[in-house]
Amino acid sequence: MKTKDLNKDIRKMSVEQINAKIADLKEELFNLKFQAALGNIEKPARMNEIKRTIARMKTILTEKANASKASE
Repeated sequence: MKTKDLNKDIRKMSVEQINAKIADLKEELFNLKFQAALGNIEKPARMNEIKRTIARMKTILTEKANASKASE
């Protein structure tokens, strides 16, 4: 999925949905790190992809929080 499409999809999500997705991605990242430690990881690039997606989601959460503060 392209970055712009991913960002649009994330922005459509509620804060609770984003937090739940972050938790799922962190769990997946943990499992991938465990596989990497054992030496049997199939897609090592997936780790970087997950890290970037988590960072995007946290950035959008911050933007939403700042927007709500500005509207008060």
